Amino acid sequence: MILFIFEGKKTEPNLFKTIEKLYFPNTNERKVCCFGYNIYELYKLMNESDFTEDVITVIRSKLATRNDHSIPEDADVSDFSEVFLFFDYDFQNKNLPPEELDNQLKNMLDFFSDETENGKLYINYPMVEAIKCTNKLPDSEFIHYTATRKECSDFKNYITSAYPFYKSTDFFMFAIDGKTEEIREPLTEEKLSLVSNNWNILKEQNIKKANFICNDMFNYPESKDDINQQLIFNCQKEKFVDKDDSVSILSSFPLFLYEYFKQE
Repeated sequence: MILFIFEGKKTEPNLFKTIEKLYFPNTNERKVCCFGYNIYELYKLMNESDFTEDVITVIRSKLATRNDHSIPEDADVSDFSEVFLFFDYDFQNKNLPPEELDNQLKNMLDFFSDETENGKLYINYPMVEAIKCTNKLPDSEFIHYTATRKECSDFKNYITSAYPFYKSTDFFMFAIDGKTEEIREPLTEEKLSLVSNNWNILKEQNIKKANFICNDMFNYPESKDDINQQLIFNCQKEKFVDKDDSVSILSSFPLFLYEYFKQE
């Protein structure tokens, strides 16, 4: 059983339903949990036990405070062969000084570095909506897209004007029924082909951009380690955050797919 832990309760799980349809069609051995709080809240909870409690126990306790039992009481960390976490950088967060935000995220990336042990953490820069930050695919300008801390304070509205080509998420997501939370549209061969082809391009753009951020080369990396999450964070901080208070826009989901399916 694979556990996917998402920060948000709507966008990420809805997006993941498309990913499941395209990339995990033949198995249902997956469990999805929506934490509902940011990465810095998770750090606070993990830090209260000096990181001695596993993430499943910590998150289950937090979810129980809002009567959410999406992780069963009898579920144990040993029940999951792999654990993946998807959270946002959110460096516009004003609850902590920027230096402390970065320090906490670094510690989380170091701790959550292996999906078969503590779990593997993937970070969106600056947030999950990064996947929408493209104009007509393939977008040759994607390599240059950044966002300042100020722009991130209203990022969802900012991207509407900054990336106007696609008026909705239909180009990369199947429509989800708000009540059943399942795909509601007929998945015609044409629709499947469109979304699948666009995902191939989105993956390529983000993978190559990650390599550019880390290694100054806009091509596929030779190894997964060339664009690991710790290295991406360090390079984001050195080349963008500390330099001009910005981030290079990057989505975690294409990087997850690259790492999960790439054979080395």
